[in-house]
Amino acid sequence: MVFSVKTFNNINQIGLKELGNAFQIDGDKSDNPDAYILRSQNLHGQEFPSKLKAIARAGAGTNNIPVDQATAQGIVVFNTPGANANAVKESVLASILLSARDYIAANSWANGLAGDDVPKQVEAGKKQFAGTEIAEKTLGVIGLGAIGGRIANDAYRLGMNVLGYDPYVSIETAWNISSHVKRVADIKEIFEKSDYITIHVPLTEDTRATFDQAAFGLMQKGTTLINFARGELVDSAALFEALEAGVVKRYITDFGVDELLRHPQITVFPHLGGSTEEAELNCAIMAGKTIRRFMETGEIINSVNFPNVRQALSAPYRITLINKNVPNIVARISTAVSDLNINIDNIINRSKGDYAYTLLDLDESDESKIQDLVDKFENSDNIVRVRLIKK
Repeated sequence: MVFSVKTFNNINQIGLKELGNAFQIDGDKSDNPDAYILRSQNLHGQEFPSKLKAIARAGAGTNNIPVDQATAQGIVVFNTPGANANAVKESVLASILLSARDYIAANSWANGLAGDDVPKQVEAGKKQFAGTEIAEKTLGVIGLGAIGGRIANDAYRLGMNVLGYDPYVSIETAWNISSHVKRVADIKEIFEKSDYITIHVPLTEDTRATFDQAAFGLMQKGTTLINFARGELVDSAALFEALEAGVVKRYITDFGVDELLRHPQITVFPHLGGSTEEAELNCAIMAGKTIRRFMETGEIINSVNFPNVRQALSAPYRITLINKNVPNIVARISTAVSDLNINIDNIINRSKGDYAYTLLDLDESDESKIQDLVDKFENSDNIVRVRLIKK
């Protein structure tokens, strides 16, 4: 069976080779593909084609994808967590160093000099860019996932005191964070004690405007704020007040909007944080592997709207079900199978929110019976999507 994949934006072609020969890559031409792979393409307001089963975002954030809409239609949305983590980490560390010594302004000033006495002008004017060292300064890291954890570890190695806040950090991630990074239980401690603050959390209704008037009111004067996560995490009106009051010395962000440009204390980069050659390749490879595994086996890894589900396929047939998370659904599935006198080789059901995902492996060689079962599931009220996979 050949699967059709529609790509948006510039997806690394080497990474797309991970899809293998069973996939036809149609660029942006296909009207009804099995899967999408994209970077920044905005899918909000678009109607999903009927065959679409999966969307892979070559990056961590999925704000450009209407995840709730996809979930309701039985479309699994994937991301590539950690694939661009090193690139963003390096961008943040560079931003800390750039802001400490104001290298960008220093370079601009130096390029404005002229004449035979440039060395003398340099010596006379360089004091305004002396800046400070980052050693022994305190960095507050909000969000200790793949990116934040790396930043915390490397900032400590650069001599900084590091505070970390993340109430949802996984056990696996926690093991990779240096014991020298002090975990705090209240985000207010980050605001109160940090010379530099960097944030690495997804944009949700809970995290929107994390940096508001109340947050800035807790900060010490001269704080540097770095935002390579999402622009909406910072309330712009409150930010300008904090800049005017001297609470925020500099704001560095990867998300440019007109109101932030041309401000002497704001440095805006053109969304470069995770855009290195290596990161783009890593994201494409991970997206390709994820789509291939899901389409060929039904297994889910790194989904933002459905649980991770893995199960080795040993039976002749596998049926995957995306179903509403209602009581007794597994019992109803089992009953439907037994009514057709089919033996269940293995079954796994995992839920996430209002929906669940089921892998149903069947020890049955009669394809007509399998098709009858598929038809039965497709006519069930609480089952959103059914797929049949042959070993």
